Amino acid sequence: MRQCAPLRRALLDQNRTTISHSSVLEKIQSVAKLVSSESTIRDVVVFENTRYGSTKRALVVVTGKVLVGFDLEKGADIQIDHAAKRVRITLPPASVIATDVIDMRTYDESRGLWNPFLSTDRDAIYREARSHLLRAALSMGAKEHANQSAKTLLGGMFTTDGYTAEVVTSTGPLLNPQQAESPGAITP
Repeated sequence: MRQCAPLRRALLDQNRTTISHSSVLEKIQSVAKLVSSESTIRDVVVFENTRYGSTKRALVVVTGKVLVGFDLEKGADIQIDHAAKRVRITLPPASVIATDVIDMRTYDESRGLWNPFLSTDRDAIYREARSHLLRAALSMGAKEHANQSAKTLLGGMFTTDGYTAEVVTSTGPLLNPQQAESPGAITP
């Protein structure tokens, strides 16, 4: 009967999930960019340009998406404390990954006598629309939302078999994944 106990323990240990530095690093590196916040925004852009005393104006309503998350190619620091069963993941600071204009509708457009609309004006309106979307997303707290979403997502992904996961964002530069394997950089 005592001879079965080691065999039973060995079989049970085979079914346990183990967390290793390389498995966490592999999962994080497999995602180049982690988008953890997406905001759909509608804003009004007023374009005005005066030349030779003649003013042209446009009132444009723009709809777009701003994606905020983490560029994981900038690195992530991973520390695993097996004794305390704790995984700590430090991400680079959240940043805007993309600002996409989905729709632009012109509701009013008036050109000046000596100042007609040109293609360069339309490009300037488009750039201003993207800038409006970006400022609106940041003022709504998109980066803070991205931080919280990443903590929830990655925390849930690496909380397994009695381990707890802590996800924090750094304020400074991190090592890139190739540098992360150097001794002393990451506690295995």
